[in-house]
Amino acid sequence: MVASTDGRGGTSSGRSFQARTPGRFQLEAAIQSVHAERARTGRTDWAAIALFYEKLISISPALGPRVGYAAAAAEANGPEAGLQLLDEIELEAVSAYQPYWAVRADLLQKLGKSAEASDAYDRAIGLAEDPAVREFLLKKRG
Repeated sequence: MVASTDGRGGTSSGRSFQARTPGRFQLEAAIQSVHAERARTGRTDWAAIALFYEKLISISPALGPRVGYAAAAAEANGPEAGLQLLDEIELEAVSAYQPYWAVRADLLQKLGKSAEASDAYDRAIGLAEDPAVREFLLKKRG
């Protein structure tokens, strides 16, 4: 584990551990841990993942965690909840952010909003750099 110094002779991970407040990397590890549990249990605790993302966003409000939170919230509470979270993100910030459009397309499709979903899939497909991702999205779009 790599830790940065905190300027007071300690490390940021050490401070986080001592204060019992998780930092960004602990929260990211917790999210991955919950995903990994699926291999053992056959189920994913989406409510836990959404909670970890919510905490992560409070300390690192980047696009990745915000879109991940929307996806996890949709799995835990329904597509409307995820779409509402996506709608809170400024469109200018996500105009070229492919994961946003892929999640948005999936949620719109689950809500039966076919035309809007198709447009979002087209955007996600157009932004996809990986041919396998592009092919996956083309199949999902139908």
